[in-house]
Amino acid sequence: MADEKDTPFSPIENKVMDALEEVIDPELGIDLVNLGLIYDVKVDDNGECTVTMTLTTMGCPLGDILNRDITKAVTSVEGVTKCNINLVWEPVWDLSRMSRFAKIALGIHG
Repeated sequence: MADEKDTPFSPIENKVMDALEEVIDPELGIDLVNLGLIYDVKVDDNGECTVTMTLTTMGCPLGDILNRDITKAVTSVEGVTKCNINLVWEPVWDLSRMSRFAKIALGIHG
C-alpha cells in the first residue's frame, strides 16, 4: 500500500494549495504554504476539504485569524463546499520545512 504522502494532489487539491498561498501568516508576512505549515490537503467526492497543518509554535495566538482566513481561501475554490482544519503537532515544524523563497524573505541563509 502506497504512503498517502506519495499520492499526487488532484487538480482541485492543487487549486486549494494555490488558494492557501494567499493566506499570510500575520507575524511573519509569508504565506502558509511557503512556511511549510500545510502538511496535506484532501478533497473528497462531496467537495469537503481537510487541510492538515501545524503552527510555528503551540502557543501561536493567531489560530482564530488563520482558521478564518484558511476557511475563506479553501471554500473560494470552485467545487469545495466545506473546510475542515486538522491541526497537528507532529511532525514538529522547523525551519527546514520552509521554501527557499520563505527563507530568503526572512533573511535565513543556509
